[in-house]
Amino acid sequence: MFAGPAVDPRGPRFAAVITTVVLAVVLATGWWPLLAAQTVVFAIGAFVGLKPAPYSVLYRLLVAPRLGPTSEREDAAPLRFAQAVGFVFALVGTIGYATELTALGLVATAFALFAAFLNAAFNFCLGCEVYLLVRRFAPRTGQPS
Repeated sequence: MFAGPAVDPRGPRFAAVITTVVLAVVLATGWWPLLAAQTVVFAIGAFVGLKPAPYSVLYRLLVAPRLGPTSEREDAAPLRFAQAVGFVFALVGTIGYATELTALGLVATAFALFAAFLNAAFNFCLGCEVYLLVRRFAPRTGQPS
């Protein structure tokens, strides 16, 4: 059913809530070291894996035991892609703030916040939807024409 490992869908939503708060604080304060830390969180989720990502660890240790098990599962590949997109926006935002290109930092952080908020509030993963669109329209390699 899934191309990669499957995850509890409540975990990414929990991560989106924390991410939303972190990015809102960055936009309110302009404190780019916090955005740099969020960039590292995105990088771990995208390039190392969801399981060792800090917010996933918090979810598994503190939240999941209180919720109980679920039979619902979600493919990890779209979630990792979404983390990679978040990584790019957070990295651009961090660079913008750190180099005093504040407008760049604000815009990039606002885009990341918008996507995180959609997931946190409405359970709509924008990066996941982009991943599915890319997969749908990408040419298949190794397929007969």
